[in-house]
Amino acid sequence: MNTLAFWKATVERMVRTMAQGTLGAVSADALGILDVDWGEAFSVGGLAAALALLTAVATSGTTTTGPGITETVATPVNRPRPTVL
Repeated sequence: MNTLAFWKATVERMVRTMAQGTLGAVSADALGILDVDWGEAFSVGGLAAALALLTAVATSGTTTTGPGITETVATPVNRPRPTVL
């Protein structure tokens, strides 16, 4: 929790979660874009982002690489080496 990588990943997760919550609230009404109560939609998204932050902080001691419960390890990509003439 004391690393920059942790907070970058947490903020990214919060932004994604807020967008998903907001879009979910907007699409639940099934109305036109002008009929949406944007204050309520952003309120739902903000609550989702706050819950994502609390989840990241609550699970911060479980891994060393990020804010999630499970540890993610990047798999290397096998790229061909350029040929030198």
